[in-house]
Amino acid sequence: MKWYLLALQKYAQFEGRSRRQEYWMFILFNFLFSIAASTLDYLLGFGEMGYGAISGLYALAMFIPGIAVLVRRLHDTGKSGWWFFIVFIPFIGFIWLIILLATEGTPGRNEYGRNPKEGSDFGDDSLDSHLL
Repeated sequence: MKWYLLALQKYAQFEGRSRRQEYWMFILFNFLFSIAASTLDYLLGFGEMGYGAISGLYALAMFIPGIAVLVRRLHDTGKSGWWFFIVFIPFIGFIWLIILLATEGTPGRNEYGRNPKEGSDFGDDSLDSHLL
């Protein structure tokens, strides 16, 4: 949950780098909260399952932080954020993007900043072992 909140704290920050753990925990919690929002929509009668006011507002609120954390994740692998557009190549593009997002970041400093693994974003290097 702390990684999800970290991504939200960097709401529209497209500079810098994000660890794999920060990206994938953001994706996991975003998925879980999307399911909860869709369920609320359904239970409150705002629309069919998956399409309603609550889930729509949640998706709209998470659009910019989702793109920002994706760009920072690509920066960690040494790629520009523009590599996101590879996803528009049918089938292969999506697979290649997933591979890039799952690849370990470049060690040390790269053109996008310091390696986030060299120091915790929370100020406590031992925190990594206590997260999910």
